[in-house]
Parts: sequence; C-alpha cells; structure tokens
Amino acid sequence: MTELAFDGTFAGWKSVARHALAQNLSPAEVRWIDRRSQQSELTLASPDRPPAAENENATFRVPRAFLSLARDVACHRDESRWPLLYRVLWRLTHGEPHLLDIPLDPDIAALNTMAKAVRREIHKTHAFVRFREVATDAGPWFVAWFEPQHHILEAAAPFFVDRFAAMRWSILTPEQCAHWDGHTLTFTAGADRNAAPAADAAEDLWRAYYSSIFNPARVKVGAMLNEMPRHYWKNLPETSAIPSLLAEAAPRTDAMLATSEAQRIRASDFSAAPVPHTADLTILRDAAATCRACPLWRNATCTVFGEGPARARIVVVGEQPGDQEDRIGKPFVGPAGQLFDRALRAAGIDRETLYVTNAVKHFKWEPRGKRRLHQKPNAREIAACRPWLEAELRAVHPDLIVCLGATAAQSVLGESLRLTDSRSQKFPTSYGAPALITVHPSSLLRLPADADPTAAFDSFVSDLRQIKG
Repeated sequence: MTELAFDGTFAGWKSVARHALAQNLSPAEVRWIDRRSQQSELTLASPDRPPAAENENATFRVPRAFLSLARDVACHRDESRWPLLYRVLWRLTHGEPHLLDIPLDPDIAALNTMAKAVRREIHKTHAFVRFREVATDAGPWFVAWFEPQHHILEAAAPFFVDRFAAMRWSILTPEQCAHWDGHTLTFTAGADRNAAPAADAAEDLWRAYYSSIFNPARVKVGAMLNEMPRHYWKNLPETSAIPSLLAEAAPRTDAMLATSEAQRIRASDFSAAPVPHTADLTILRDAAATCRACPLWRNATCTVFGEGPARARIVVVGEQPGDQEDRIGKPFVGPAGQLFDRALRAAGIDRETLYVTNAVKHFKWEPRGKRRLHQKPNAREIAACRPWLEAELRAVHPDLIVCLGATAAQSVLGESLRLTDSRSQKFPTSYGAPALITVHPSSLLRLPADADPTAAFDSFVSDLRQIKG
C-alpha cells in the first residue's frame, strides 16, 4: 500500500494523482492522506508524490467534464471523496473513457451526489451570509460568521467580490477565512466565533424585510426547512421572527381570505356580456352596451361601438374612444379623428367606405380639474374588449385591417409589436385579412418640439395610401 499525502486541495490532489497514474498505481494500491483531516495526524509523514516512474511525463487525457466535477467534489467534507475520485480517474484512463455518460454507475452516482451537495452549499453561502458592520480606524469593515457544511469558502468568495466590490469585508469560518480589502482577495486560517460581531444596527432591518415577504397563505414548513435548514438559523438575524410568523400564519390567512371574498363581492358587478353569434352589427352594438367585463364602463358616458358599412372592404382599428367620442357615442370624431379625416382626404380615401372602430370600447380617463385626461388601457382592459372586436371583424369580413397604433396592433395580432419596426408593414392575421400597421393620428398631435409636423403628416398619409392598393 502506497500512502500519498497532499494538502487537501483539488490542485494538490490532481498533482499527486497524475504522478500515481504515471507509476501505474491502481486504486487498490493507494491510500490518500489529506493533511487537513484528522486522519493525517495518525499517519507518518508521506511524500507528496510517489517515486518517479519511467513514464513520469506521460499525458493522460480525461474529459473536461471530469475536471469540473472533480473540482466540486474536492470541496466535499467526506474523506472518501479522494479515493473515489482516483478510482474514477483510473477507470477513465484504463478502458472506460465514456464512464461519465453512465449516471447509474455507482461511482459516478456518488460523485454527482457529492458535487450536487457542494453546489447547493455554495448557493446557501451566497444566500445566508450576513455581514455586520465593525468600526475601524480606516473606516467600516463588514464581518460575517458562517459555518459551511463543506470546504466551499474559496469557491464561494468570488461572488462576494463581485457583489460587494466597494465594501471591505471578511467571511470567517471555523476552518478558513476570506478577506477583501477593496483590491485583493486573501485567505487565512480559520477563526473562532467570538472573532465576529454578534449583532449590528441592521438586525431589525433584516427582521422587517423577512416579515414583509413572508406569505402566511403559502407557508410550508417542510419546504421552508429544505430551503433554509435549521443549522443556518443561529447566524441569521431574520430567523428570530420565524416562530411568531408561523404562529400568526393561520389567523393572517383567514383575514386575507375574508378580504379576498369582500373584494370578489365588490367586483361582482364586473361581468362579461355574452357576445352574440351573429353577423348583425346592430345586435352586436346593443349587446356590447351591456358589457361589464372591466371597470371602464363605470366612468364612461357610453359604449362607443364601431361605425361604417357592414360589408366594408377596410376595417380601421384605433386604441379607444376619446373625450368627445365618449360624449357623442361615435368613433373618431375628436381632434385625432379630425386629423384622421384630413389624412384620408389627402390620401384620396372616402371615410364613408371604411368601418372604423377601436380596440377598447370605453373611454379611460382621469380627472384633471374640469378636464378628462386620456389614460392608456392596460392589458386586462384590452383583453376584455377583444371578443367584441373579433365579432366586428368576423361580421364585416374585410380585405384589409388597418391598425392605428400599438394597442390596436396588439389587439388584432394578439402580440406586442414595436411600432418603429413594424410601421408600414402588413402582417397575417387569423381573420383572413392582413393587418397594416401605422401610427395613431393622436401621436401627430403630440409631436416633440424638434419634430417636423408636415413630414410626420405626409408619412401618415403615405401609409394610408396603401389602403387603395
């Protein structure tokens, strides 16, 4: 039996393992001595490598995946990892080059289990290290005490360098400490718990934050303990709030359910009117007037349905009615509608031949003194009105749909588009007619000070001329 001693690091093991392979030492002939473990104290000093062999400079090819896996496994605390790693290395270099592709192999399964535990511990280190401020002559230094289950500090520390590059900090553990002075990451021997501060002014903030994100209706103690095992609790300030939060979970959940039920009752007057299966626009218009699928009907004067020939070749879809449309009950009669009419005339198009409607049938607004200011409809409101727009498009069955603005395009196409990228283009739709995308005429009324209104209007007219094609 050949005893091989090394410094307990992956680099140290790899160097000794390469020499063992060069001497053709099988796994059964090697005993690995990790100088960091208690085992090494009971063993006579051994060389860091076996005597030189004739093929000392031989090259051994192993998959990169093995080196990555071995680097993780080397951080595990189980002393069996070293002989296990060498056994797999031996098999990879002695007739089993595809061994890593067999996850059910006992050796590979054991390595994967160890590596998974190490990666999980690194993740938990990132999540559960809590720095506490210490005043020094050179300014604040932030110190954390952590007790990892495996040898992961060197693997986990770069995360904190990236995350807290402007801070000066130390992470103390029983076996090793990491220090960042704002420029250099260094490691020293382990420390005692008393070397780290027990608390600082941020303790209450941690408890307040954890309490604010705690959802009593979704608490599952088993899942919580799986994500935050108890052995981490003693070093986490927020865990002191957990017992009271768990005790209050059931009453708080009952209160939340009661509030939800009250909101449901208050919202019971929001109900979607059934859309008639008909091509008769008069019937559809009358039915739409009774729709309560979203809150917009409450503040609107009326439902503004589409208008135009029942068999129009072109359907024009805008965003929503404006102030004047809401008062009169007709689409596109306000300032944007008047600009739209002027653009149609410039393009040589008779509005009377078009069916004009909006994606949303009620005016959404907020009061500003005596004025009613337009507000953009949200996704829920657009979705609530979409069945009515679909019914209009099925009834008219146009050859072309013109979408004025992004809201109209989203409602017709069922997806969001960047207006700057899709303007003047035609897109296929599920209605048997393509959709032409252009701007909403209201955008021409809100041009920035440095924009050319004449050029913007001419560009809009150019888009509309495609209708005649």
